[in-house]
Amino acid sequence: MQTWPIQDAKARFSEFLETCLAEGPQMVTKRGSEAAVLVPVDEWRRLQAAARPSLKQLLLTDEARAVLVLPSRGQARRRKPPVLG
Repeated sequence: MQTWPIQDAKARFSEFLETCLAEGPQMVTKRGSEAAVLVPVDEWRRLQAAARPSLKQLLLTDEARAVLVLPSRGQARRRKPPVLG
């Protein structure tokens, strides 16, 4: 992966984009620190699909997705039925 200072990426954006499409992801640095990555759209979509589990995977997983709080049995108040007559 090639690294581009932000000034070069801005000044030579067309070349930056073409390099990304030809060679793959390109790193952008800001003040010497890694700041962002330009990724071809096909790779981005592949990464997004891999990051999101399918509905089938969610339903078959053993992990809980949320905590469901239920009252203890016998603790709920019951209404008395109205007297008919």
